[in-house]
Amino acid sequence: MVNIQNVRKVYKIGEERVVALNDISLKIHPEEICCFLGTSGSGKSTLLNIMAGLEKPTKGTITIQGKKIEKMSEKEVTKFRQKNIGFVFQSYNLLPSLTALENVSLPLTFRGVPKNMRDRIAMEMLESVGLKKHIAHKPSQMSGGQQQRVGIARAFVSKPPIVFADEPTGNLDSKTTEEVMSLMLNMAREYKQTLILVTHDKSIAEFADRIVYILDGNIEKVEEKGLMKGAGIE
Repeated sequence: MVNIQNVRKVYKIGEERVVALNDISLKIHPEEICCFLGTSGSGKSTLLNIMAGLEKPTKGTITIQGKKIEKMSEKEVTKFRQKNIGFVFQSYNLLPSLTALENVSLPLTFRGVPKNMRDRIAMEMLESVGLKKHIAHKPSQMSGGQQQRVGIARAFVSKPPIVFADEPTGNLDSKTTEEVMSLMLNMAREYKQTLILVTHDKSIAEFADRIVYILDGNIEKVEEKGLMKGAGIE
């Protein structure tokens, strides 16, 4: 599903060169729930951004669904993300002027799905995350946990092969964190998706099939948890 080969990322800050990632290689398999675990500044979010095509690596390749992401133009990678990738963010990233229903239906809008159909699908997704009574609410009218449920529904609504979750529970309390994680895992399993988590929280990482520890831009170790044969570090 995702093949990371010899990825290196160096930022130039004035005269200084900062190595964010140093020769990372890893394969992530279909339907795997994989977590990149590391402290702030470890390079885990940089790696997610490169996998998602939001940044270009200084060196190396990222292949998703057989396509080399770093070779794509900005227009090509945008279209690729619309068809293949969903996102769940720590800060929810909902559009404040839109209702829950409108926020969730956005990915379907980009795919050209007719309004009556996308509203029906978005309604079903909101019901599945327990927000049937909140479809007409805007983000300011919902709690953090409810907003993140909207974010999850939006990420999964078009059933993309891959969902990236960047610190998805960073702004939530422990009870809501467990509910949100269970929701994401159940949806990924149901729709046979690959879920890639990025977090600094070991308790969140424990939900994954495999934990990849990132330290100072390197893979420190990989903790296998009984997932599919063949997955692992190169």
